[in-house]
Amino acid sequence: MPTSILKTEIDQQPEVIRNLLNSQQENVQRIARQIRGKFQYVLIAARGTSDNAARYAQYLLGINNRLQVALATPSVFSIYHAPVDLCGALVIGISQSGQSPDIVSVIAEAKKQGRPTLAITNNPQSPLAENAEYLIPLQAGEERAVAATKTYTASLAALALLSCSLLEHPEYAAELQKLPDAMQTTLQNTEIAIARAERYRYMEHCAVIGRGYNYASAFEIALKIKELTRVVAEPYSSADFRHGPIATAQSGFPVILIAPRSAVQDDLLDLIRNLQSRGAELLIISDDPAALEQAHFPLPIARGLPEWLTPLITVLPGQRFAMQLAIEKHLNVDQPEGLTKVTETL
Repeated sequence: MPTSILKTEIDQQPEVIRNLLNSQQENVQRIARQIRGKFQYVLIAARGTSDNAARYAQYLLGINNRLQVALATPSVFSIYHAPVDLCGALVIGISQSGQSPDIVSVIAEAKKQGRPTLAITNNPQSPLAENAEYLIPLQAGEERAVAATKTYTASLAALALLSCSLLEHPEYAAELQKLPDAMQTTLQNTEIAIARAERYRYMEHCAVIGRGYNYASAFEIALKIKELTRVVAEPYSSADFRHGPIATAQSGFPVILIAPRSAVQDDLLDLIRNLQSRGAELLIISDDPAALEQAHFPLPIARGLPEWLTPLITVLPGQRFAMQLAIEKHLNVDQPEGLTKVTETL
């Protein structure tokens, strides 16, 4: 059987991130110097996978840089034509294609109001890039599979590079350089385990849970499962899941938990014990043996990364799981029915 385009692009991610970090460091440092002190908060416009990258930015820039990060409501700008006052904002647009008119409208309005604007996109000739004052090109190469993988992790890496450059913190910058090897190790770690995904061939619903930096990972993994397998996958923080949705976690109900070593680890381990008592089927992505040994389906990741970088590796087993489950369901992983690569919304 020939290798799918999607698998090739998943496997390209360590090298894509290595190239981005090496080629864009000076550019992002220059951007950081020019925008430093010119904004009080960050507003991010994005959709779909890019919106999940924005969720990562909320925690990354909030915790590491002490910046308030808000997510834009693009239709306020593009459909209702009621742009809000962006005084004090650094406005960032994230889009793999840079084509969606609603995202472009937010950047165009911010530019009109004289605010600093930044585009993070894989298409430096796109309308998004052309409307923004600053640009971080992802340089991920053409992404041919409909389900985004390498442009997602490249967007996270671009945000991590921006955070480090704003901080001017050498230790954080050094941690970034560990990413490509950690991603490669994680892909190798999951190679054998993923073959057991046939166990979930008849799964129709599941929950995906993360918290803190990996709240974004829960949304992105759930999105990949929905796109590729047609399974109804609902993302939650571990806190929100306890406020009602935990009632769905009865015997045999699949729950994917993203639980690397972190500040929220005790909370996640407590939830794991609760779910075990309910008989839920646990799929656990972690570098913590205490968490992995509780799993029906353990998915180990590389050890040694700080929590703020773990979303770049926790998403990899999720991508692989979604792809393999689609294969077990005899679905087309490169061209999921009813989806297109570029989605333009107003």
